[in-house]
Amino acid sequence: MYLGIDNGGTSVKAVVFDKTGRRLGSAAEELPLFTPGNGRTERDMEELWRANCRVIRRAVAESGASPGEIKGAACTGHGKGLYLWGADGAPAMNGIVSTDTRAWMYPERWEKDGTAEKAFAKTCQRILACQPVSLLRWLRDNAPDVLANVRWAFGAKDYIRFRLTGEARAELTDISGSGLLNLWTKDYDADLLRLYGLESVRGALPPLARSGEVCGRVTAEAARLCGLPEGLPVAGGMFDIDACAIAMDITDEENIAVIAGTWSINEYISKKPVLDGSVMMNSLYCDGEYYLIEESSPTSAGNLTWFLDKFMPDVKGYGEFDALAGSVPPDSENPVFLPFLFGSNYNPRAKAALAGMDGGHTKAQIARAVLEGVCFCHKTHVDRLLGNRARTGAVRLAGGAAKSLLWAQMFADILELPVELIDTDELGALGAAMAAAVASGEYGGFAEAAKATVKIKRRLEPAAGTFEAYGRKYGRYRRTEEALWDAANA
Repeated sequence: MYLGIDNGGTSVKAVVFDKTGRRLGSAAEELPLFTPGNGRTERDMEELWRANCRVIRRAVAESGASPGEIKGAACTGHGKGLYLWGADGAPAMNGIVSTDTRAWMYPERWEKDGTAEKAFAKTCQRILACQPVSLLRWLRDNAPDVLANVRWAFGAKDYIRFRLTGEARAELTDISGSGLLNLWTKDYDADLLRLYGLESVRGALPPLARSGEVCGRVTAEAARLCGLPEGLPVAGGMFDIDACAIAMDITDEENIAVIAGTWSINEYISKKPVLDGSVMMNSLYCDGEYYLIEESSPTSAGNLTWFLDKFMPDVKGYGEFDALAGSVPPDSENPVFLPFLFGSNYNPRAKAALAGMDGGHTKAQIARAVLEGVCFCHKTHVDRLLGNRARTGAVRLAGGAAKSLLWAQMFADILELPVELIDTDELGALGAAMAAAVASGEYGGFAEAAKATVKIKRRLEPAAGTFEAYGRKYGRYRRTEEALWDAANA
């Protein structure tokens, strides 16, 4: 058995799998977020660790595993953001989550003064407000006392692995999306730190590690808190977008992965990075052979969660919501929903909107507009990816949208590509467990692990009769987005 631990933007999960990918036990908790200021989203790092301990203990108990049956563990988690461990042996501040936009001014400034172009030559990615590089610079300028106390700068899952093992490591898939790593040398780069004015943080960047490498063993203290055996090997794990991709058997260049969760993640793997600036991010993939080509923004299914909570608390679950939104045909002239509740990577100060409403619009039409708006935002990202590919077999869909057949079919119709759904509800945790299995020697590599554990449960073909209606609606969506772009920054 192998344990996968998934620290996402809103929850933490632990899942025990057997070596075929069958789920044996699981537990999850929602985590509170703090918004102490405009654009800030944080969480208590000690409470995050305690929540991990609780869900690990419950998942192992549910699996029925004896201590010797679990052969390894690994973590995955949201990328970007920042989790700082202090030199005093405690969190240096609250953890910063990937929806945080406090540092929006640095990407803008660096774009204008040429820093971004110089950095791109080494990082192969645009600079984002939520990346560690922007957040560290914000702390340098606004909270130097916090930065002076920092011993280690972690991503979310690297922090949890540190608490499990006491060993500080920065795993390559995660740190390669931070703006701090040279993607050509696969190492830290003093020139990059000088460009950002962050020379002082070099000592806080942990030693590097690979996804399928043993990075430490569970300490006696962590074993007592989590119920895991002391000495259990813990693998490097991976950034959650890698974990979801490998758990969808993205092991060659045939298909693309679309993850509709808190973030809109759209990605494929390639032997070469895309260097013409047409995509948002290039990072290192978990297998060490490919680059992960990514288009993303915090604009996906989290919008629906917020919308239901604020305006439709009486609607329970995807089934009920599907029935409501599905009562409206694709060619209905719904309002336009811009899913920018948490900003957009192309404009971190963008705001959400429902535009074009009149007195005749129904609750069902507004519900459908929310689903369509999220799909249209994904389409802007997917179209950028497709511009760099000769062909695409299918979209493999994960996240909240994959739980709704209506929404999944919308993705197929709007993207005009087949959509395949994977037979597991816990892709991130499965990807992490695969890293543990590779590190233990159960599999010779990630491609072998994926072939043994990943199963397609459903394939949805695009409905040709919807192309004209959705094409027209997508045009309205883009025009509305452009019209409100400047207003958001006024």
